[in-house]
Amino acid sequence: MHTGGCRCGAVRYEVASEIAHHALCHCRDCQMAHGAPVVGWIAFKSPGFRFNKGEPVTYEGEGGSIRSFCGTCGTPLAFVNESTLPGLVDIPSVTLDDPDAVEPSVQIQVAERRKWMEKLGEMPEFARFPGE
Repeated sequence: MHTGGCRCGAVRYEVASEIAHHALCHCRDCQMAHGAPVVGWIAFKSPGFRFNKGEPVTYEGEGGSIRSFCGTCGTPLAFVNESTLPGLVDIPSVTLDDPDAVEPSVQIQVAERRKWMEKLGEMPEFARFPGE
């Protein structure tokens, strides 16, 4: 069983099905939906997924994509597209109660990856902020 939810706690979910995959997606649609250059998606079989607290808001995009998110804090919570990912629900992996439980195994849609993302390993790193 995997559990998770939004930042403010208004919407929660649980998943009682096997993990299909955990991928880092670089597509422009995910970038715009999350306001981030890359999104970690962990996919589960749809029948094992349910929202068990609160009701998310949904947005239907092009090609039958349905995105669910918290209407209070805006946290993205689920992605479904029966034509491209039949029988699966994608959950942003950082919304899991244990976001480190499953490591991603692949990067997808790298054709749309931001060019500067290719150089992340070359950038200086700080545990918090520079100078702290």
